[in-house]
Amino acid sequence: MESRQVSLLANDAPIELNNFVEGYIDHVVSGILASLRGTGEIKSIDLTVEGDQVSIILNNAAVPINPFTTRIIRSTIVGMVSSLKEVRTIERIKVSIRR
Repeated sequence: MESRQVSLLANDAPIELNNFVEGYIDHVVSGILASLRGTGEIKSIDLTVEGDQVSIILNNAAVPINPFTTRIIRSTIVGMVSSLKEVRTIERIKVSIRR
């Protein structure tokens, strides 16, 4: 199993993650990136959702995404994070993954 470090901030507050949730977030975000063209190997990911905007930094480079892709990614990430017990409302989400 490859080594990974996953961190999640909701509204700038760190959310404690168990192994299952870490793995789940890692696989969901990696799957999103694998579906985008030209993303290549994943070493680091910083994904931010704020309002209707989504920003993805992959291996220290911004990943361009169109409005349709932005909506799908936003809905996926917000749905996943809103299910966590420590999260009540969501204004901003930041997911960081390091391998």
